[in-house]
Amino acid sequence: MLFINIAGITLIALIVWWFWLYKPQQLKLGEGDLVIAVENGIYSPSRIKIPEGKPVELKFLRKDQSPCSETLLIPKLEISETLPSNKLKQIQIPALEPGEYDFHCQMQMYRGKLVVG
Repeated sequence: MLFINIAGITLIALIVWWFWLYKPQQLKLGEGDLVIAVENGIYSPSRIKIPEGKPVELKFLRKDQSPCSETLLIPKLEISETLPSNKLKQIQIPALEPGEYDFHCQMQMYRGKLVVG
């Protein structure tokens, strides 16, 4: 009985960490030629730091064949783009104010964040 309780508490702790506490590694745009891969249900990298006040170009490469991975949305910027399969897609991002801007697929299963500042 004790083992079941410990396993249950551990599972709850892992769920809380994964959905609310986990912060993926943040990469800075401009460090090499950054390409955001769309595969295995995630954007990689999923947190991208970009400079404020400068327009930037993001490059996405969709490797996943899931229909959900086909559309990229950045709601705060009113951007909706279709990502072709196995081809590089460049997305122009206008100059932004400091803050965080979410990007995701239409069902929000694939999620990422632009960190401006």
